[in-house]
Amino acid sequence: MPPAHPFDDDKLREECGIFGVIGVNDAANFVALGLHALQHRGQEAGGIVVHHPEHGFNSARRFGYVRDNFTSASVMETLPGPIGIGHVRYSTAGNKGNTAIRDVQPFFGEFSMGGAAIAHNGNITNANTLRRELIERGSIFQSSSDSECIIHLMARSMGRSIPDRMEEALRKVEGAFSVVAMTRTKLIGVRDPLGVRPLVLGKLGDGWVLSSETCALDIIGAEFLREIEPGEMVVISEQEGVQSHFPFRPRKSRFCIFEHVYFSRPDSILGGRSVYETREAIGRELAKEAPVDADLVCPVPDSGTPAAIGYSLQSGIPYAMGIIRNQYMGRTFIEPSEQIRNMGVRLKLNVNRALIRGKRVILVDDSVVRGTTSRKIKEMILDAGAKEVHFRIASPPTAWPCFYGVDTPQREKLLAATMSEEEMREHLQVDSLSFISLDGLYRAVGEANGRDPKQPQYCDACFSGEYPVRPADMLEQGFQMKAAE
Repeated sequence: MPPAHPFDDDKLREECGIFGVIGVNDAANFVALGLHALQHRGQEAGGIVVHHPEHGFNSARRFGYVRDNFTSASVMETLPGPIGIGHVRYSTAGNKGNTAIRDVQPFFGEFSMGGAAIAHNGNITNANTLRRELIERGSIFQSSSDSECIIHLMARSMGRSIPDRMEEALRKVEGAFSVVAMTRTKLIGVRDPLGVRPLVLGKLGDGWVLSSETCALDIIGAEFLREIEPGEMVVISEQEGVQSHFPFRPRKSRFCIFEHVYFSRPDSILGGRSVYETREAIGRELAKEAPVDADLVCPVPDSGTPAAIGYSLQSGIPYAMGIIRNQYMGRTFIEPSEQIRNMGVRLKLNVNRALIRGKRVILVDDSVVRGTTSRKIKEMILDAGAKEVHFRIASPPTAWPCFYGVDTPQREKLLAATMSEEEMREHLQVDSLSFISLDGLYRAVGEANGRDPKQPQYCDACFSGEYPVRPADMLEQGFQMKAAE
């Protein structure tokens, strides 16, 4: 499958999105709406599993956008019942870029006490080891996804209930995981002990909702109650409501800081704070750390917009939409021939020439990964007659790959892994280039004293190279971790 925007390979892919609901009529409709709101977290494929007391479990898994697959009556009528879960994905493990339908979640398993389905956001860092052990003991895998390990571990558990089996299975899993699962009568949500990936709880009339982000609660009119705590498991039934317990050894939370920077939608709430307000605060910190004389502050749309507004407010330099995004660019637009590919980002972004001509322009973007798109945008700005181009990046340099559910390039393909900031500036051929510092990013997300180097408050491995969970499979394949300082 092609990426959602085949002309832009310079963004980190937003792992996956998960959603579940119980205690409503036609749960599949609510799941589809929730997945639509989470589409930014995964645009490769999606799936829904439901249960009906008379019709049992039913599922549908499709490639492409939710709106193209889960809106027709012919599909939704096959998914009856008051409980359901769903998943949207990018491939972060297994067969990247060549996904088979069998890799599309949720996964389903039939156990002695009944069936269960599971959807997972994150990455299991010891999946290869677990898979080898399970295959040696007779397990037969149907997919290349690391998430299927959880189903097989549950099958081998001697737990008396499905939640017990899931609890035992997840104790053997390393890495990052937020999970939504369902049985015939229960909706289950779990976060890993570090709380790397997000999961929230909502209320919808007499029903309950689990979601990767609060924006998906808004679309169905559900009330946001709280975040699922790191290391917490909630088991929800219509009769007993929400039952919570903590099956893992307590550890200090290390939530993914890049959720604040890029992954989450700006209208979501993280840690009690608006993502939009946090990104605006990042822009303000960036303006304090890296001021420059210029005429305009322009975002690279859409992810750079809140930070650009913050930079403008702090610096007093006018904000302007110097680059316009084509909102209708999608995977079905045109088969990308070599000639079309050479047009690059011009198919998706266009410069507002009348505004840019003769101006000193500050371009604010959320990140620089490979640098390919940044160079193309710079060329477009200069072609439009800009006098100067200054890049300001609303995250520290991305110098290390993520092993916790983000599709990151190999380290040698990350620009910041092989170049200094000045070398990157020369490579991009811009008048100046500055990234927000790691301390500045921490201040923007609410840590007044910046980053505690002895006990960081977030997972920031993509910037610092300090991995809170040992990436066992990657070390086995020869990955070299950062040497201890």
